[in-house]
Amino acid sequence: MMIYGLNTCGDCQKARKALEAAGREFSFRDVRADPLSEAELGVLIGEFGDQLVDRKSNDWRGLSDWLKHSEAEDQLAAKPKLMARPVIQDGDTYYLGWTEAVQKALLPE
Repeated sequence: MMIYGLNTCGDCQKARKALEAAGREFSFRDVRADPLSEAELGVLIGEFGDQLVDRKSNDWRGLSDWLKHSEAEDQLAAKPKLMARPVIQDGDTYYLGWTEAVQKALLPE
């Protein structure tokens, strides 16, 4: 299992703690320190589309008008912090966020 996010993200921290407590093994990748490659980003965009961009963040509001109207790939390449988080890859399945549905899918009852 791989978790993509930011070390400072509250939802990423909650996901890591819960998965660790459940005995799930995972790796964590901080996308700010180790940005996604074009191929990796392409897979995530294919999976989530525009939902991968967090348009509620201060970073989004600070983008230039040109970048706001660019493709999601360009936005995330320019500002990795714009990625909605966490993105969790469990085998061939991808999850976005740390919602109740994601928790139910990844944590044992």
